[in-house]
Amino acid sequence: QVQLAESGGGLVQAGGSLRLSCAASGTIFSIKTMGWYRQAPGKQRELVATITSGGYTNYQDSVKGRFAINRDSAKNTAYLRMNMLKPEDTAVYYCNARLTTDEQYWGQGTQVTVSS
Repeated sequence: QVQLAESGGGLVQAGGSLRLSCAASGTIFSIKTMGWYRQAPGKQRELVATITSGGYTNYQDSVKGRFAINRDSAKNTAYLRMNMLKPEDTAVYYCNARLTTDEQYWGQGTQVTVSS
């Protein structure tokens, strides 16, 4: 079992920045990949960025060059730094931890709102 606690969402003007944090607890040694997903009203949840235990990262095309994901193994925490935010980035952001193909866990979500 893995528990994920997210923080760092909020309201920001377009062009601004936010940093999301996701602290993992439980069987953290089994986590292969951590990532961030988001879901806007009326839309499906979509991948934003992921990072493997080896540090390999993957980003959705729309956030490349603006967002950065990193992982502090000592603190069992993953971060998502979001720069140059746009109104279309407004969504609930969810932290994800994947242990195997079939076993994954989700955080409770944190709201990010970008005003124009």
